[in-house]
Amino acid sequence: MTLHPFIAAMLEQLKGRPALSAGTPQQARAMVAASRPVLGEGPELANVRDLTVPTRGCAIKARLFRPGPSPAGLIVYLHGGGWMIGTLDDYDALARTLAAKSGCAVLLPDYRLAPEHPFPAGLEDVEDVLVHLAKAGEALLGATLPLVIAGDSAGGNLATVAALNLRGQVTLAAQILIYPVTDSDFERRSYVEYGTGLPLTRQDMVWFFRHYASESEWGSPQIAPLRADELGGLPPTLIALAECDVLADEGRAYADALERAGTRVTRRQAAGVTHGFIRLHNLLDVAREEMKAAAEFAQAACRDAAAPAQRTSA
Repeated sequence: MTLHPFIAAMLEQLKGRPALSAGTPQQARAMVAASRPVLGEGPELANVRDLTVPTRGCAIKARLFRPGPSPAGLIVYLHGGGWMIGTLDDYDALARTLAAKSGCAVLLPDYRLAPEHPFPAGLEDVEDVLVHLAKAGEALLGATLPLVIAGDSAGGNLATVAALNLRGQVTLAAQILIYPVTDSDFERRSYVEYGTGLPLTRQDMVWFFRHYASESEWGSPQIAPLRADELGGLPPTLIALAECDVLADEGRAYADALERAGTRVTRRQAAGVTHGFIRLHNLLDVAREEMKAAAEFAQAACRDAAAPAQRTSA
């Protein structure tokens, strides 16, 4: 394992810091929130506003980022954090950067978190947000825009499971999955190779799963989409992985499975970096490159999705 020099230096600085799974969910959330000043801010945008989105039985908060008056599409971005950690403020900089680079509006939903709201609460929130946008997106943005689902880690898991569940109901131009959770097999080679000494450990992942759902549910395709019987009917997909990550092998396996089902998959792997690197986009060249690639993929997918409608109207 050869780490990027920035990652190696970061890990040296973090020596002695307790693992995410060493304390309570509240302590893990505080640890992530404390990193915000170090990670930096996102760019200024034309408009950023908080709103609420109706979901079954409740309404959740969300933040809408508009890079300009005529966005190319709408990206629903689902933050990572093991289904337990992450707030709108934690991912504000990332959402701003993605909006600025893609030319798309970005909606960041504050989906409900475990253990207070275990599976399937967060997944239901995501599904309901997508259904709401499919029906009311024009009222929200002033136009009917191509819709992209995206997310990192547990957010990538929620993104692709929701996309599977809503096939035929919500049209997606693309899905962007950044080191997504796609399985519940903690014995894969990447778990063995990268399971200790890095920002996300095998122990952390088991801890997240235990708070998210009962162990009897871990093998369900609603949690482990790699185990779904049918993966067809999904939109063009970008899967971006970290080389030194417990989730790398299942990410590659999911890309293989999607391709076998007929989905067009663009694969990327960032060399020498660890899980969570995408939030380092203000600090790390590799993260900037992956943000740019994700933004360009979303922009191209939205352009392709809008083209048939434009030809029809002409």
